[in-house]
Amino acid sequence: MPHYKVHSIVVGPIATNCYIIETDEIDTTTKQKTVILIDPGADASAIIARLNALKVVPQLILCTHGHFDHILAIPELARHYGEQQIALTIAIHRMDKDYLGNTALIRHRRDLAGVGGLAFLDRFPAQFPEPTRILEEGDRIGPFQVLHLPGHTPGSVAYFDEQKGILFSGDTLFAGGVGRTDLPGGDEVALQASLRRLFSLPGHIRVYSGHGGDTRIEQERPRQGWL
Repeated sequence: MPHYKVHSIVVGPIATNCYIIETDEIDTTTKQKTVILIDPGADASAIIARLNALKVVPQLILCTHGHFDHILAIPELARHYGEQQIALTIAIHRMDKDYLGNTALIRHRRDLAGVGGLAFLDRFPAQFPEPTRILEEGDRIGPFQVLHLPGHTPGSVAYFDEQKGILFSGDTLFAGGVGRTDLPGGDEVALQASLRRLFSLPGHIRVYSGHGGDTRIEQERPRQGWL
């Protein structure tokens, strides 16, 4: 993939960053340029409107992890583009795959009950599609290498393009903060190991987080105490 642009749209009740990676590839059905979506967490209609404005169609949906605020738009996106005969590849790490498909509502109910958030279930669709690509550490998908970064959830990942110097960190690392570990499946020791891995990357790497603004590895090392 020789060239792409990164767009973003903030969606949902927790202001999640949904990233739109505009590529040079063309969809054979629509003859439009394709994009990769990272973490379409809500507001499917707004995401579709943004894609229409860009005159693009999605090809891949990449999940950094399975929490509801990163995946709620997937069912409507799959339905909408399925009606146009566009089959989306929906990718998530093996250890978070139960957040999609037939087991999804059970998994989300467990998580939300743990933090008193069951009211959010009103926002959930009746059914989530099954993932169509199960990811593991080191896999390549699109222009990205998959980095497995457990801690926030067991299956949290980052999508890393070493050549372009960009990384999509999900909720593992933010500008000035790190992911919470108090939800079911969270693990503080694992998160610290994942952060050490990220902070071993070159300092110039630009980090696009699940919430808030972007940052760079060199900015976050001193903030988090890794010099």
